[in-house]
Amino acid sequence: MTKSLIIVNPQKFETIKNNFVRGGKEKIHVLSDFDKTLTRAFVDGQKAHTVIAQVRQGNYLTPDYSSKAHALFDKYHPIEIDPKISLEEKKKKMHEWWKVHFELLVDCGFDKKTITEIVSKKTLKFREGCFEFLDSLYKNKIPLIIFSAALGDMIAEYLKQEKRMYSNIKLIANFYEWDNNGKAIKVKEPIIHSMNKDETMIRDFPEFFKEIKDRKNVIVLGDSLEDPKMIEGFDYDNLLKIGFLNENIEENLELYRQIYDVLILEDQNMDFVNNFLKGVLK
Repeated sequence: MTKSLIIVNPQKFETIKNNFVRGGKEKIHVLSDFDKTLTRAFVDGQKAHTVIAQVRQGNYLTPDYSSKAHALFDKYHPIEIDPKISLEEKKKKMHEWWKVHFELLVDCGFDKKTITEIVSKKTLKFREGCFEFLDSLYKNKIPLIIFSAALGDMIAEYLKQEKRMYSNIKLIANFYEWDNNGKAIKVKEPIIHSMNKDETMIRDFPEFFKEIKDRKNVIVLGDSLEDPKMIEGFDYDNLLKIGFLNENIEENLELYRQIYDVLILEDQNMDFVNNFLKGVLK
């Protein structure tokens, strides 16, 4: 075990691992966040932009888009991270933020060409070892559900450009309706934001649920304290929660230890995840 890896309860971890081995690959599925989980939190020493922030940072849309989007961020982000504000109030405000921002994107000319252009610049970097992880799940026919508050249309394009939009991958995220010219018309409901992953049950997506309902050994990957709530409403047998604690480690460590089984610190690679899979799939 290195300084960048913490197994919170080694005895519990070994029990979970042994149960995964006994169940075999037919019993496994993976639930994962996208931003700062499958992707790097830092690139070249700088904080990496999330999927949606990449739209905000570039001059892709009408001239007033960036300033309006930044104004929304300045208004709502402090609410998102304020521990004194109740979860109920946060959920209300985050839904408001996401909805207004998605409407702003439409008003400012967001289209499929913009998505392709942004993704092709590769400013977002997948975490080292992520492609090996995706390849292994595909090869072993293990479903991967990527559960994200980001734009699913952009996540799909990132995976397509890396030739990794495999058939075993399902996306639960925010998607637009498009007109015949590839222009965004409106975002589809329900809107998934940073605070409602506990409400967006996998059961609400029957085409996904039927593929995983009997796969009750689950690996959850996330980088926030809310991400493990993705599993709520699913009747699992064994659950391994792996968290990426990328920054502010000292002040967040104890909270993350209470939520996750394994912690990968300091924006490290996916070696632990890949080695775990190798160990249970042998």
